[in-house]
Order: sequence, then structure tokens, then C-alpha cells
Amino acid sequence: MKKILYLTFYFEPDLCAGSFRNSPLVKELASKAKGKASIDVFTTLPNRYSSFNAEASEFEQRDNYTITRVAIPQHQSGMKDQIFSFKKYYSTVKKLTKGKKYDLVVASSSRLFTAYLGHTIAKKLNVPLYLDIRDIFYDTLEDVLEDGLIKKTALPLIKLLEKRTFSSASHINLISEGFKPYFSNYKKADFSFFPNGVDKIFLEANEDISIDDLGLSDLSDQVRTVVYAGNIGEGQGLHKVIPLAAKGLEGKIKFIIIGDGGAKGKLENELKRLKIFNVELRSPVKRNELIEVYKNADFLFVHLNNFKAFEKVLPSKIFELATFPKPLIAGLAGFAGNFVKNNIENSILFAPCDVESLIKQLNSYTYKQVRRTAIMEKFKRETVNREMVESILKYI
Repeated sequence: MKKILYLTFYFEPDLCAGSFRNSPLVKELASKAKGKASIDVFTTLPNRYSSFNAEASEFEQRDNYTITRVAIPQHQSGMKDQIFSFKKYYSTVKKLTKGKKYDLVVASSSRLFTAYLGHTIAKKLNVPLYLDIRDIFYDTLEDVLEDGLIKKTALPLIKLLEKRTFSSASHINLISEGFKPYFSNYKKADFSFFPNGVDKIFLEANEDISIDDLGLSDLSDQVRTVVYAGNIGEGQGLHKVIPLAAKGLEGKIKFIIIGDGGAKGKLENELKRLKIFNVELRSPVKRNELIEVYKNADFLFVHLNNFKAFEKVLPSKIFELATFPKPLIAGLAGFAGNFVKNNIENSILFAPCDVESLIKQLNSYTYKQVRRTAIMEKFKRETVNREMVESILKYI
């Protein structure tokens, strides 16, 4: 019987893209590997949002796979907090896997360090390393960090770790094809481009919505609700767009922001400074509760900050929002912006942080709702996972 080590910092019941991607992927991998391999998953206890608590066991045995959850320090998603959290995860996993034999190491990573952890273990065991890369950490830091000693010290170190990690991989899956040029120098690995997908829970949630209920009306006839749910960090840049947009759309639009994160304080400060009263902030909620909020919204919202690095990414949020017939407001550029333009009808697309464009488009928009059956069929999470699992099992 073969053994697979699976590393992911986030896993169910945590609420984040990493958890939503890896939890069903592991289940599919375990199902397809049954009789051939067992899987050890090493992750963390739920920690994505300080304002959301979910009960989870530190160890679970599920059929042919185990889940070990590492307890990490409580944090507010700041850079320093995240460094301590990853350090705890890294050292604990190294300790718990010491002396164990694995035939394959799989690591799903957005901030590089989980991938690097996978590299160190796979190298020591001399086994294949399969990486699932959800973000380019170097690019993000280059945009987020202010010029100074920390940036001058951190970036060369990150580049070194990145080179070691990616050069040793047997296979690298890139969640966005926008990442492809960045990885052109890494010739050893086989590459794939399995994106995030549409989860079954969202598909089922929309089955009971009658097409007759999808009405048409002008924006001017009532106050419309715009819902954003997810991380409130520098990467989303909500503090740069929501307060000013709310000010310009007062009396027409109410924004409901659900989530938590390192930049929530900046958003709150801007709302206070501009005396904004048509923005409601809520704590994170479970997915079944969130679905009801989405159903009752008029518009759904996704936004990334105006950083160069984000022109390569494809946010997982796009896929879940596209399952609802609501118009999508998307502040995206580059690969993600083109993806929305080409795949998601009934979208209001504007350049990140371009508040003027957002207000102008909303003011001239004739309200409508449509079913996006094409994208729901093409990007079902089940289909994506099944094909991705096939690519993983080739290495055992």
C-alpha cells in the first residue's frame, strides 16, 4: 500500500478558498486511491478569521485518510502573525512526519511556505513532489511591502526559497493560466492548469430559483443591496473602493460586507471618516447561511486591489458568485478581468479601485438576472477534482 502526504494550511471546517479547494479534493483523491494508497493530511485548526470559530478535532481517521490539525497561535491576519503561524505549522509537521515514509508529497500553497515544507520533506525522502500553486507569493509581497529594509531582506530570501521549491517539483498545477509566464524557467516539472471550480452546494442552492422570478427593472426604483463576502485584506483593497462608492451611490445602493481580515480596520476608519451609513459590516458566516444572503442580494461583488501581481490571478470567488443569477460587479484586471468578460454574462466590470467607473456603470445599468449555465457546467468542482486527482495518482 502506497502512502501519500498531503499538506494544506487550510482545511474544513475553515472558511476560505484554500479550505474549499482542498477539502473536496482530498475526498476525491482518497476515493480514487482506495485499495492503492492511504493519505495523511496535515493542516491547521480553523484560524482563517479571528471572528469565526468552528469546532474541529486535532486528529481524525476517515476511511483511507487521516487528518491532523495543528493548533496555531491566534492571529489577526497581519504579516507578523502569519509568519508565527506558518512557523508553528512548519515545525510541527516536520516533527510529526519525522521517520515516516511516503511515496508522494502533495502540497497546496498560496504563500509559498507550505510548498517549501513539501519540498523539504520530498527531498529528504527522495520522492515526487506535486505542487498546487494558488498564488505567486513573491509578486504579492513585491506589491504589498513598502520600500525599506524588510522588503530588501525578504524578497531575495523568498526568491531563493521559490527557486529551490519549484525546481524540485515533479508536477506543478497552476490555479490560473495567468501564472504561466512566471513559471517558464522551471523546465523539470510537468504543468497543469486546474482552476477552482463551482461547488455542488452552490449548484444545488440555485436549482429552486424559478426563471420567472428573475425580474427586470431600473436601478432607480429602489435601494439595491450589493453583497461582498470573504477576506477583508490588503489584497482585496475594499477600503479603497467601498467607502467612496457608497458615498457616490447613497440613496441607491446599500453595501453589505461579510468577513474579516487584516485590512478591516482600514475599511472601518474610512467609513467613519467619510460618514458613510449605507455600508453594513457583518462577521463571517457558514456557507449555508451565506447562500441565503446571496439569494436575497441584488448584486454580488468581487474586487482585488490595484496591484500588478493580481493581474495574473483568478479568484475562486468568481466561480461561486457566477452560480447565482444576480449581476456580478467585478473590480478586476488582467487575466481575471478577461475571464469575467469572456465567461460571465451580465457582469459590471471595472478596473480595480476605479470608483468613478463603478458609479457610472451602476447608474446606467438596467437591472436584470440571468442563469449562467455554461460556466456552471464547464467548471464544476467535481469535474475539476476528478481530472486533477488523475494527474496526482500518476506519481504513485
